[in-house]
Amino acid sequence: MSWFESLILGLVQGLTEFLPVSSSAHLRLTAAFAGWEDPGAAFTAITQIGTETAVLIYFRKDIARIISAWCRSLTNKAMRSDHDAQMGWLVIIGSIPIGVLGVTLKDQIEGPFRDLRITATTLIVMGIILGVADRLAARDETGGKHRAAKERKSLQDLSVKDGLIYGICQAMALVPGVSRSGATISGGLLMGYTREAAARYSFLLAIPAVLASGAFELKDASEGGHVSWGPTVFATIIAFLVGYAVIAWFMKFITTKSFMPFVYYRILLGILIIVLVSMGALSPHAAESAG
Repeated sequence: MSWFESLILGLVQGLTEFLPVSSSAHLRLTAAFAGWEDPGAAFTAITQIGTETAVLIYFRKDIARIISAWCRSLTNKAMRSDHDAQMGWLVIIGSIPIGVLGVTLKDQIEGPFRDLRITATTLIVMGIILGVADRLAARDETGGKHRAAKERKSLQDLSVKDGLIYGICQAMALVPGVSRSGATISGGLLMGYTREAAARYSFLLAIPAVLASGAFELKDASEGGHVSWGPTVFATIIAFLVGYAVIAWFMKFITTKSFMPFVYYRILLGILIIVLVSMGALSPHAAESAG
């Protein structure tokens, strides 16, 4: 991998990680359209450490509060009813599905799941689901002629069942094209949470999964020596800087705007990929040589 490739891929990772459009799909597509080798699952996991570091810094007060309350609740029974302590447990519970499936489906994630036809399909299907979820949220927020506005749930209402459902939604992002944030936010909206609550928990829930995945890939890469460390570290730094700016913008955007622009984008991109593959202009296995 060249330094220029790492720059572009780092920008793509930072721009798309927190938006409901799938960063893994965009990394793969960028390589395919540019005629580069597939950056591979290891590159994706390692550069996600950069974007997840942006999450740690942006939500540092929330994270510090949750960790502190959770640790105290281990020895202080009175703390176990504290919302922040419960959030610590809910993040742990929500991380179980992706941890189990990530290990179980590792070979498929790095192989068959990277077929561009699968990516295109998941872009479209998850785009439609996000659109439906967004419309339901908008209907509750605005009400209508014969319907009063309905109050949606906040993170204070998060239960063990909902946390586990969030986790199952996050696990779907193991397939390129699904989008971690898109799947968890869609799940949250369908369960009746506000856009801001769904996005905030989505970002917090991603921390253990992404850091564990990155550490796992770092170990494998160190032992196997199949990663270009200089360009990969450079891409990770770029992803961190861009990712932090995107988080700040996205959290403000969702308080007043809908997700429909992302829905249209996902569907159009998915259709474009299917058309290009069908016409033979793009191989469904393009850029897979380094996968």
